[in-house]
Amino acid sequence: MESTNFIEEIIEKELAEGKVTGVVTRFPPEPNGYLHVGHAKSLAINFGMKRKYHGACNLRFDDTNPTKEDVEYVNSIKEDIKWLGFEWDKELYASDYFDQMYEYALKLIRDGKAYVCDMSAEEITKNRGTLTEPGVESPSRNRSVEENLKLFEGMKNGEFKDGEKVLRAKIDMASPNINMRDPILYRVLRATHHRTGDKWCIYPMYDFAHPISDCIEGITHSICTLEFEDHRPLYDWVKYNCGFGDNPRQIEFARLGLTRTIMSKRYLKRLVDSKVVEGWDDPRMPTLSGMRERGYPPEALLDFCDRIGVAKSNSMVEVGLLEHCVRENLNANATRAMVVKSPLKLIIKNLTAPVTVEVENNPTAENAGAHKVTLTPEIYIEESDFSLDPPPKYHRLKPDGMVRLKGAYIVKYLSHEIGEDGKVKSVTCEYIEDSMSGGANAGIKVKGVLHWVPSTAKDVVLNDYDYLLDEVEDGRDFGERLNPVTKTVFLGKQEPFLDEAPAGARYQFMRLGYYVKNKKGEYNLIVGLKDSYKG
Repeated sequence: MESTNFIEEIIEKELAEGKVTGVVTRFPPEPNGYLHVGHAKSLAINFGMKRKYHGACNLRFDDTNPTKEDVEYVNSIKEDIKWLGFEWDKELYASDYFDQMYEYALKLIRDGKAYVCDMSAEEITKNRGTLTEPGVESPSRNRSVEENLKLFEGMKNGEFKDGEKVLRAKIDMASPNINMRDPILYRVLRATHHRTGDKWCIYPMYDFAHPISDCIEGITHSICTLEFEDHRPLYDWVKYNCGFGDNPRQIEFARLGLTRTIMSKRYLKRLVDSKVVEGWDDPRMPTLSGMRERGYPPEALLDFCDRIGVAKSNSMVEVGLLEHCVRENLNANATRAMVVKSPLKLIIKNLTAPVTVEVENNPTAENAGAHKVTLTPEIYIEESDFSLDPPPKYHRLKPDGMVRLKGAYIVKYLSHEIGEDGKVKSVTCEYIEDSMSGGANAGIKVKGVLHWVPSTAKDVVLNDYDYLLDEVEDGRDFGERLNPVTKTVFLGKQEPFLDEAPAGARYQFMRLGYYVKNKKGEYNLIVGLKDSYKG
C-alpha cells in the first residue's frame, strides 16, 4: 500500500520487516466530558489505520479517575463515534484490568522497582527537580521489598487516608526526563467507580494503566497526541518491566488546534457549569454532539480531518477550513428553500388570484427537481430588501425600482405604508405580465432577485450563532475571550413545505445560510453562505 503520512510509513515498514503481522489500534477516551472536534482527528487516524490495513480498533475507556467520570459521558462518546460512521471491534475499559494492574504493581515491588512513598503529592512535585537540577530522593525510597508489599496491601485495604501514601516507580531521580523521576503509579482515592463500585480505594495513574491496557489487548500501535511524547520512555519502562516486550509502539502526532475554538474539556465543562451555554450539546460548542445539533454533516468533519493531514508538529488551523468543508458538503446536498428572517409585507396589487410557481431544489445537483410554491397577492420579503434611502449599488427593491421574485414575476414598486412606529409597514407593487422565465417580458433586465414566502407561510424560529471566542489569538484565558453575544433568535416565516420537514433535515435558506431543523422544530444556523477561507 502507498503511505500518505509518517504513521503509515512506520506501520508499513514494520509490516514489511515482520515486526507486526497485523494492525490493532485503540481510541482511549477518559469519560470525563464529551468528545470535541479535536477527538475527531484522533478517531479518523485510529479507525483509518484499521480500515486501510484491514485490522481492528478497540474503544477503551480510560476510567481510572472515578471522581470525574460518569456513565453520561460513556454513552455520549459511543453515540458520537457511531455518528461519525466508525465501528469499534471491542468495547473495553481500563477498569477491566484493575486486578491485573494490581498484580503487575506487586511484581514491580518484588523486583525492587517500585516503593510506597509517604510524601504528599505537593512534596513529590517540589522534590522532583527542574530541567537543570536533579530531583531529591524520597526518604521512603530504600524501604525493603517486604515493607513495601505490606504497605501497598494496606493501601488496597483502606488502612490509609486519601493522599497519605502513593506507590512510585523506582527509576532515576536525576533523569533528564522529569517524567522518569520516580513517577506515581497508584494513589489512595476513596471514590465510587461507575463500574467497580467501592471494590477499590486505590486507583492506577494513567501512565501506568495505559501501557498495561495496550499490552493486554494486543495493541500494535498506540497512536496518541504530541503531549505524550515525553511520556513515551515511561510507557516503554512499564511495558518492559512488567514483562510485555517490544509491542506496542507508541507514535505521537500533532493535536488539532483550531482558531476561535476552545479545545479543552476542562474549559468546555466550565462553560456548561456556569451556564454560558445550554449544555454539552449546545450548537455553539465544538463538541461532536454540539456539532451534530448545529447540523454539521459527519462526512464534512471527516473531510476536514483528511485535508489537515497528520503532522509531527503542532500548528493552528483556521476554523474557516472546517466551515469550508461543511459548506462544500451542504452546497452539493442541501435542498434550497425560502425563509424570511425579518418579514415585511409585499402587496402585489394586480395579482387577483394565487399562482403556482416552481423553485429548483438544488441547482448544483443533477435530477434534484423542483418544488411548487404558491405566489399569493400578499407575500413576505425580507425587511432589509426594501429601502427608502438605498445606499450605492443597492440592487433590491426601492422607490421606482424593479426586482424579480425568485421563480416568479418581476415586480415594480408603486407605494409603501408607514406604521405607527415610523417603520415601513408594507410595500405595494405590481407584477409585469409574462415576466416569468420563458415569458415575452422575461428579458427585462433587473439586478435584484428576492426570496419570498406566501401569505400562508407559518412562523418559524431561527437561531443564529457566532463564535464563542473573539478573533484575537493572544494567549489570554478563554474566559477573557468570550464573545458577549453568541446567539440571536429571529421569528421569521417559512415556505409551507418546510412544515413537514423532520428533525435533522438540512436546507439552504436562500440568501441567508445553511440551517438544520432541531428537535424543537426550530432551525439552527449551520454555516453562512459566504466562504471566507482562502485556502
